[in-house]
Amino acid sequence: MQKWVTEDWGFELTVTEGKAGHCRLGLEKGDKFIFSYECPAGMCPKTMAQLYTWCEVIRCGGDFTYRGLKEKYEMDIPCADGCIKFHLKAMPINRDENGKPKPNKPRPE
Repeated sequence: MQKWVTEDWGFELTVTEGKAGHCRLGLEKGDKFIFSYECPAGMCPKTMAQLYTWCEVIRCGGDFTYRGLKEKYEMDIPCADGCIKFHLKAMPINRDENGKPKPNKPRPE
């Protein structure tokens, strides 16, 4: 498989509340996933389907303030079953002239 799209955004999803015994996959506070487009290994597919929509908002040029949040690129969301809480953070992937990622810098307002 050869990926042909260069992603402009990366996402960090952190479990902020919940115990392993409450989650079918055993997710618990402190677990973290880093991804761009794909569903990360060990992530709940039900929650990823819900999460995908919020990632698409960012990829399409929107931000979370349209939802009434204070932060443009960060939000808290519950899992699809409501037993775990997550914090989603979107981070732009800046690239050099060769397409390689550069260190992240905040996007201008």
